[in-house]
Amino acid sequence: MNKKLSILLALVMSIVFVFTACSKKDDKPAETAPVTEENKETSEEKTEETEEKEEVKNFEGKTLNVVATSDSYVPLFDKFTEQTGAKVEFLSMSSGEVIARTKAEGKPMADLWFGGGLDAFMAARDDGLLENYTSEMTQKVPAEYKDANGAYIAKGITVVGFLVNDKMLAEKNLPVPKTWKDLADPQYEHMIIMSNPAISGTNYAALKGLLDIYGEEEGWDLFEKINNNIDFYSKRGKDPQEKTVQGEFAIGIIPADKKAFDAATDNELTVVYPEDGICWVPEGVAIFKGSENAEIAKAFIDFMLTEDAQKMIAEIDGKDSHQLIVPGIEGFDLGLPAENLAKEDLSTFGSDREKVLEKFTEISAGKTEDK
Repeated sequence: MNKKLSILLALVMSIVFVFTACSKKDDKPAETAPVTEENKETSEEKTEETEEKEEVKNFEGKTLNVVATSDSYVPLFDKFTEQTGAKVEFLSMSSGEVIARTKAEGKPMADLWFGGGLDAFMAARDDGLLENYTSEMTQKVPAEYKDANGAYIAKGITVVGFLVNDKMLAEKNLPVPKTWKDLADPQYEHMIIMSNPAISGTNYAALKGLLDIYGEEEGWDLFEKINNNIDFYSKRGKDPQEKTVQGEFAIGIIPADKKAFDAATDNELTVVYPEDGICWVPEGVAIFKGSENAEIAKAFIDFMLTEDAQKMIAEIDGKDSHQLIVPGIEGFDLGLPAENLAKEDLSTFGSDREKVLEKFTEISAGKTEDK
């Protein structure tokens, strides 16, 4: 019995030893793959990508205050918030009102000024109201769409066209106007609506563009004749399109964008690009001097110039590809004949603004009352 017991114990101990050895072998850490140049680069790329994501999300708990031309840009601001953590609050206001209020208050009314005609931004720059900013992102934008020292940069350009109520013209047996000179014809008396160029950047661009196309003497003479066909200049920039759609006027001087083409399609109207020159103006973006959150505003400008943001702007503004300012990015195909864009002297858009508006006030003779 003792001999048998000894054999049994030896057998049990052998089995225990085998299982223990196997268990230790299974617990051994898995061998790591050898480091190669390929997986080293992949690892470094992932690390850099993580660091970049952590770097852009560095404005949590902070707010970017924006004055904008429209609340339609909320999706763009929301995307910026998603990428940076910065909350965005904005106030909708026309470019003329922004300058007047900023001067009156003597302090920045926001951190970022987003949208509006270039003339207002040039005037604000000359008055020392804007902070200069340049970066690798702004360097890729063509010179005509930004200030040389970085006081402002464009988010795109606005082009000016006519929205024509074909039915109203047909009832009077009148042709669709094709040029600015056509609008000066007395047969269109009481039939044209335009916004006040002192308030609307688009319509200041129309007025200043005419002077660049025809020269000051002929340009003002032409505008006086167009003025004879205009009963009043509306305060709201969107009035010319809305009132032409509603049949209150036969011809509206408007920003020619996708919204205009959609309105034309839905209401059997026509959008016209003037054949004697399409007036245009860059829409500015700038940082207010002395703003509390200038660093966030700078980050927004860089974000605005990315491909994804430019495509969002094209979608929101309804821009043709020729209206975008970052090379290689496509917008809508609205048939804009880029070769007909007027040769304009943008350097005088701001410096001539006061003189141009004084002459406009003289010619319009009280027609700018809000009616």
